Amino acid sequence: MDINMKLLVINGPNLNFLGIREKSVYGTQDYDALLQMIAEKGEKEHCTIEVFQSNHEGAIIDRIQDAYFDGTEGIVINPGAFTHYSYAIRDALASITMPKVEIHISDITKREEFRKVSVTAPVCDKQIYGRGLDGYLDAIDYILDKKFLN
Repeated sequence: MDINMKLLVINGPNLNFLGIREKSVYGTQDYDALLQMIAEKGEKEHCTIEVFQSNHEGAIIDRIQDAYFDGTEGIVINPGAFTHYSYAIRDALASITMPKVEIHISDITKREEFRKVSVTAPVCDKQIYGRGLDGYLDAIDYILDKKFLN
């Protein structure tokens, strides 16, 4: 199947510290391993996948808004801690109609109380959590399947 879609993966604060921070929660694979995994998925599925990471809320909002204009057809987002309180990122996601999947490496339902609440998930098509880095691949598959079925 030749899809030729343009997808965007957005990673929020501290995701660039994969393999460094809380290895018992986030695993030992580093951020470069995640980037490699996503690049290989893009090659396999014949689609372009850009990965963007920022520790800054405004930069994430700017990138979401840019996606509206640059031909992006789906967004996978791991907002990190912004998941739980960034109404600004929530509003940016709500402003665009392309498929969006929120991803979390850990099982946020089994962690601290504040992590169980997502203000961004309600404006996404799907939320995936607790699948480790494979959750990113599941999210990409969801968007590709959604595009193929429409």
